[in-house]
Amino acid sequence: MPFGRRRNRIDRSLRERGVPPEPQVREREETATNGPWDEADAPEDGRPRVDLGALRLPALPGMELRVDVNAQQKVVGASLRAGDSLLQLSVFAAPRAGGLWDDVRAELARGASGQGGRLTEVDGPFGPELVGSILVAAPPQAGETGAPKPVRRAARFLGVDGPRWFLRGMISGSAAATPEAAAPLEAAFRSVVVVRGPEPMPVREQLPLTLPPQAAQQVARRQAAGQAARPVARRPAAPAAPPTTPPAAPPTTPPAASPVTPPTEPGTAG
Repeated sequence: MPFGRRRNRIDRSLRERGVPPEPQVREREETATNGPWDEADAPEDGRPRVDLGALRLPALPGMELRVDVNAQQKVVGASLRAGDSLLQLSVFAAPRAGGLWDDVRAELARGASGQGGRLTEVDGPFGPELVGSILVAAPPQAGETGAPKPVRRAARFLGVDGPRWFLRGMISGSAAATPEAAAPLEAAFRSVVVVRGPEPMPVREQLPLTLPPQAAQQVARRQAAGQAARPVARRPAAPAAPPTTPPAAPPTTPPAASPVTPPTEPGTAG
């Protein structure tokens, strides 16, 4: 979909010389895109996509789709894994004028620097992006006591401003450093379709994600089996509030990740 702003141009020198100007022509500065897509301009490519509400993610061979689900079965994130590389996706409400990625990019760079990471702005296949490393908590080891020490991970942050939405992707693993490994995840990012919806939302609020019915049933069965295998916690868990700003790094203790079975028929969710 072409994204851009309208601009008026009038030849002032002609007006100053008393020459009537030609009828005003509205020109639109626009940049064509071949993905990611807004729902209104999604291609009819026959590619199956998994419907997660605000995101429709491609089902690609050799790639695993996982969703992060909290205790209330609320989807709080989605990711695509290819080998040892991961693409984490988040989508947020944005102003009509766009330009949110410029601000978020600067905030991510400052946040990473303050936490001991290093991110540098470069020109990538989707426009400006951040490349470098971030510090994340290492997985706890058996018998280890105390908080795990942070480890440095290579990372790339991608961002796309759409009509009233902002899509952010974080690539980690070998794909963050090797173009060959990044190609499948870049293709997946390009195939994402965003469904903004008509509801007014605060800028930077995360757009709602949902599980497909079949996947929701699978998660419910897993949670029921887990509760039957251990005592039920008596203290209710507080519901997780959606982030109001795109976080600078993945959470150190992520919610449970559940695989999602992609649709088998082309266009099932796309």
